[in-house]
Amino acid sequence: MENIISIKGNVKFHITLDPGVWIFDDRRVDLNTYFDQAIKRADALEEYTKSISKHWDREIMEGAVFPPTLKSEKKFEKEKVLTGTFGIPLAPFLKNAEPNEDAKTVILISSSEGNVELSLEEAQGMILGFSKDGKPLKEDGPIHAYFADGRNYSNPFKNITSFQIQ
Repeated sequence: MENIISIKGNVKFHITLDPGVWIFDDRRVDLNTYFDQAIKRADALEEYTKSISKHWDREIMEGAVFPPTLKSEKKFEKEKVLTGTFGIPLAPFLKNAEPNEDAKTVILISSSEGNVELSLEEAQGMILGFSKDGKPLKEDGPIHAYFADGRNYSNPFKNITSFQIQ
């Protein structure tokens, strides 16, 4: 239970999050490259359509049998998951909690560091780090919080245990 993160306060739904399962989430981002590259905000539906079209084209051209390149791509992805450093955007979780109309701030509650108060808009852009070199953040976790622009990448907010919406 020590790894469970809660979003509570001035919200319609109190939510609990388990960072241990985020490694399987398609929304995860590679923190080693996320802040280095220009952040491109693509339309999710457009990205989905392109990936389905690519898969459909491949299946028509090569049949439903997985070609060797696809097998090696899957192997590479599995290896990346086992050795990567990952994060996940906070925005979808805040959206699901449905902050009330009068909610203005988000407080990042830390078990060892001081709490951090941010505007709701700034918190929407946060990235939650949950894995470093393929391992969960045990010593200073369960999650780290990074600003969207990466200005605190070398010194993230650590030991985050919950989010209090006010």
